Amino acid sequence: MLCDICGKKKATVHLTEIVDEQMSEMHLCEECAREKSVQMEQQFGLADLLAGLSDFGKQVKNVPKVNIKCSNCGLNYDDFRKFGRLGCSLCYESFKAHLASLLKKIHGSDRHVGKTPVKIPHAERMKMDDLQELKNQLQHAIQVEDFELAARLRDQIRELEKKEEQ
Repeated sequence: MLCDICGKKKATVHLTEIVDEQMSEMHLCEECAREKSVQMEQQFGLADLLAGLSDFGKQVKNVPKVNIKCSNCGLNYDDFRKFGRLGCSLCYESFKAHLASLLKKIHGSDRHVGKTPVKIPHAERMKMDDLQELKNQLQHAIQVEDFELAARLRDQIRELEKKEEQ
């Protein structure tokens, strides 16, 4: 079967769209599927994605209700699951235990590490990678309560950060 968009390559991705209660199927090659994915990301915001992923638990019977409420805005976790939007920045802390798995599903990680600009020289990028690796090791040392190692790592991180500032 050939791609419905370009008509040249073999269709390897099969997409079902429902628009205004009308279902249509599309058979796409990988390249056209990537372009279609970019278009879909622009149409739908993060809130829609969060709403869809947070509804995942509703499909399973006997999911315990979570009675957590944000101390700042008063939003409860069930309302977040219903609407897919957090009320304020403190909601992240209030719902932290429940958001971690959701963020891992969406981003592949529950920590933001940012991106490295492309034009940074290789040596500079290596320093940034080393610094991030030290920070990861520090977090692990704290989790396993190896505080001596954590103190040494903390000092190494401070030294690297001072060198970057100069």
